[in-house]
Amino acid sequence: MSNQLEYRHIRYFLAVASELHFRRAAEKLFISQPALSRQIKEMEALLGYPVLDRHNRKVNLTPAGALLQTEFSQHLDSLNHSILRAKQLHQGDIGELRLGYVGSAMQQIIPSLLETYQRQYPEIIFSLKEMENQNQLEALFSYQIDVGFVRLDKVPDGIERWIVLDEPFCLVLPTEHEMTRKKFKHLSQLRAAPYILFDPDYSPSYYDKVMHLFEESGFSPKVSHNTIHASSIYKLVEKGFGLSIVPVSLKSENLKGVKFIDLDNIAQRTQLSAIWNRDNKKATLRTFKEEIKQLRTHT
Repeated sequence: MSNQLEYRHIRYFLAVASELHFRRAAEKLFISQPALSRQIKEMEALLGYPVLDRHNRKVNLTPAGALLQTEFSQHLDSLNHSILRAKQLHQGDIGELRLGYVGSAMQQIIPSLLETYQRQYPEIIFSLKEMENQNQLEALFSYQIDVGFVRLDKVPDGIERWIVLDEPFCLVLPTEHEMTRKKFKHLSQLRAAPYILFDPDYSPSYYDKVMHLFEESGFSPKVSHNTIHASSIYKLVEKGFGLSIVPVSLKSENLKGVKFIDLDNIAQRTQLSAIWNRDNKKATLRTFKEEIKQLRTHT
């Protein structure tokens, strides 16, 4: 016999204390009545005092037994709750997810993804941080974030990538600019204009795509400003500092002071991808990846 009280003693005692009847308690526990009686006697021997008064077929709690019933019930409820929470954490039903993202991912993809995901997993807590592409890769390798949303055509070994959005570009012009959708035929019509672009350090591969777009249009643009925020681009365009080119996902018809012209006649496109460290075994990441995979095909 063990020299200390065990979980089984508490569970068996609480069953008898609830039923105040050994046979019914034994049936509830799926053990034999003699085996249950031995367990309770073993518990009393370990405690050094009785927890049950036995009178013929009648069973009552001793004062000490009544106190233990209350205390054990509370602690067992707490223990069972902890066991359940641990199981939920293992399954990915609760926990935390840390996301890094480039600004354009917050326009449509991330809000839509979180809304859908949290309907199924309401207890997941999200941490969100806007980061440059390279910083996201470093944060994934160091486990500072769990998922990144980037504009990269290639990722290092150990990083898994899924395209979640494949989209064309659009022009951004001041509202009063003479160019209209009807007049626009080719980007070379605006070769003399200065351009405000996303900083190349923020996303080198994205910047290269935009510059290639100009190259295919037959000119090299005059870049007047670089910035990392779409809101800054729109404000500078509105104030007449230049034009810009952004992904269609950043377009908003409700913005005052600027207008957009889709570059439908240009084959060049840009992709937004979700990336994560293949060695990250966090359960919440596993369930979140399943939601991400509903958006696009694996690359």
